[in-house]
Amino acid sequence: MAQINRRNFGRMAAKTALGAWCGCSGSGPTPSSAAPFAAAIQTSKNRSRKPNLLFVWADEQRPDTMAAYGNHKIHTPFFNRLGREGLVLENAYVSQPVCTPSRSTVMTGYWPHTSGCVRNNIPLPEELPCLPEILGDRDYATGYFGKWHLGDEVFAQHGFQEWQSIEDNYRKYYRPDRDRTHMSSYWSFLREKGYEPDDLSEGVFTRTFAARLPIEHCKPKFLELKTCDFLARHKRDPFILYVNFLEPHMPFFGPLDNEHDPAEVDLPRNFNDPLDDDEPLRYRLLAERYRVQGADGIELKDEQGWRRLIANYWGLVTQVDRSVGAMLKALEDLGLDDSTIVVYTSDHGDMMGAHRLLAKTVMYEEAVKVPWLMRLPGAKPRMIPGRFSHIDMVPTLLDLLGKPVSSELPGRSLRSVLSGEQNQDRDVFIEWSSDGENLGTSSRVLASDAERKQAIAANVRTVITQDGWKLCLSHGDKSQLYNLVEDPGETRNLFYAGQCPEVINRLSRRVEDWQVSVKDRLI
Repeated sequence: MAQINRRNFGRMAAKTALGAWCGCSGSGPTPSSAAPFAAAIQTSKNRSRKPNLLFVWADEQRPDTMAAYGNHKIHTPFFNRLGREGLVLENAYVSQPVCTPSRSTVMTGYWPHTSGCVRNNIPLPEELPCLPEILGDRDYATGYFGKWHLGDEVFAQHGFQEWQSIEDNYRKYYRPDRDRTHMSSYWSFLREKGYEPDDLSEGVFTRTFAARLPIEHCKPKFLELKTCDFLARHKRDPFILYVNFLEPHMPFFGPLDNEHDPAEVDLPRNFNDPLDDDEPLRYRLLAERYRVQGADGIELKDEQGWRRLIANYWGLVTQVDRSVGAMLKALEDLGLDDSTIVVYTSDHGDMMGAHRLLAKTVMYEEAVKVPWLMRLPGAKPRMIPGRFSHIDMVPTLLDLLGKPVSSELPGRSLRSVLSGEQNQDRDVFIEWSSDGENLGTSSRVLASDAERKQAIAANVRTVITQDGWKLCLSHGDKSQLYNLVEDPGETRNLFYAGQCPEVINRLSRRVEDWQVSVKDRLI
């Protein structure tokens, strides 16, 4: 009999629990031949029902904003509880580090270049189905609450019956047949509270205005109220509910700015890493812009400013955490916690001072990595080792909900990895398709106008291997190679060092093979 050590015992326990909940044995068939999960589960209250899905995500949240990923200073008791009770994917990556492209993958299971959502504010094709449409089960009550950023922002679409919107600043991107005078649900909520729009020309509430309101009137609280109401109304129905917070996306201030002391904030380990000439020119132009312009009235020329900004950012995360906590309590109070899959993630991260950069749109870890937590009824909590991509989100959820996964989807279900039957073994790929943003000129970044235009127009394709090699191939700007095991802060670009020609050639072929397999012709 094989010896069972502590690690093997934990893996076996997780596999048994997950398999039991899904209606399949831990010693079942291999992933390629496995039948889909059972479409009904038996809860502890002896009610047979289809599993629910509560999918909650944020905008621009880094993984290291909760204890599960190493931050024990930030005030996030409910994220921390979710991490203790669920499965934590160790290293999770987006398909592209900016809103619309990333969201298109999370909702449809396709790469941005396939959906056409390669830049912000490109509407998701109406004929491309999102998860509720792919599932195709009329028994489910469905809802999408919060930021959408995939076109026609305030209008119910893509299989979601209930729609609670919070953004009015995308109206100019609506399809021609949409009514641009139709306001968001949150707009109506504020009007009912007696507020008058601060943007008189457009008749809307700006993000800046909303962020300065009392916490009970901010967007997280609005989404919390609407979510708890939805759960109460559908406690006897199987449901699929997506809830997307704007926070901790800019503006980087809110009602909890004083929740964390800037003096207690840890600056990123690569805060003082200079972006040398062997790093992409576009990244150097971005860093100079933040140094000169700051953000939301905060100067970013010294540590004091960055600490203040990060403390504000943490406050926004805490604000979201409180509303997530209320949602989790509602599940428990309604007796739904043992029949509901809970997922938490983000559409991308934020540099937040790493390399003295801010926001996203770059290939550094801080921008492309996100939290990915899953609480599955009956599954033992644990950290799932490896590197994972959002491209596998839709196949995994379909599998958990009892729907066969179409071979047309480029991703695959992670069920066998979550249960401990299999280790994660696939490379992660990430795209960047130029948005053409004009970053201006700078006397501190020496480059000609032609070089700037070429760098801004450059597309990038990245591969990250399970053993920690990361290659970012750029056509028009500097490429990058990092050993994430030895250099997790990405402070030494090995692409031009002449030390790793075999690694560069091997990983370049992997990128090329991947592009052929997914019909990517954008670089």
